[in-house]
Amino acid sequence: MKLNEAERDRLLIYLTAELARTRRRRGLRLNVVEATALVADAVCEAARDGRRLAEAVDIARSVLGESEVLPGVVRAVPEVRVEAVFDDGSRLAVVRDPFRAGPAAFSGPEVVELAGEVVLEVTNTAAVPISVTSHFHFFEANPRLRFDRAAAYGMHLAVTAGAAVRFEPGGTRRVPLVPVGGRRVIIGFAGLVDGPLDEPGARERALEKARACGYLDLGVS
Repeated sequence: MKLNEAERDRLLIYLTAELARTRRRRGLRLNVVEATALVADAVCEAARDGRRLAEAVDIARSVLGESEVLPGVVRAVPEVRVEAVFDDGSRLAVVRDPFRAGPAAFSGPEVVELAGEVVLEVTNTAAVPISVTSHFHFFEANPRLRFDRAAAYGMHLAVTAGAAVRFEPGGTRRVPLVPVGGRRVIIGFAGLVDGPLDEPGARERALEKARACGYLDLGVS
């Protein structure tokens, strides 16, 4: 696989942001590089979801709070600049005052209230914790999570970009979901869709495939 310079830069941002998310989940405060990557990654993912430039900047600004970064990071990083690919082409996003999220952000992912939101009850039947990230196609989340799969089709978690929701073994919790934006094309994840979400028959085929693969579903007795 050959990557151009922009693609290599995007991959580096993503990998560093993943490291930052892992360390944040362990309760560690982030350094300059980690915090910058997490904010930049939030912009790129929001753009990938079809958000406009201003929306992407607002989302990125809500990802981290001052309590989640090491002393001196806020002063050292007054803004984060990243070039992201939006529906109308590549744009330079400038996130000023990037660590504006309040102290409450550290206790868990912030819920973002958006039009079209639904709330589902999800039970983790596995013996280990399961985490689902903000932009994962929730319909395709771990097979051991039991919830209404049909209601989750074409949806992702309504939490700040880069955040994750953790489901404890045997536990049940309610989570908010919102529709996938942009072109609404799903590629990868668990391979249950791999194409346009709204193509005729796509939802029915995905449900049939999920059931055949043993995905737990409240809609199946």
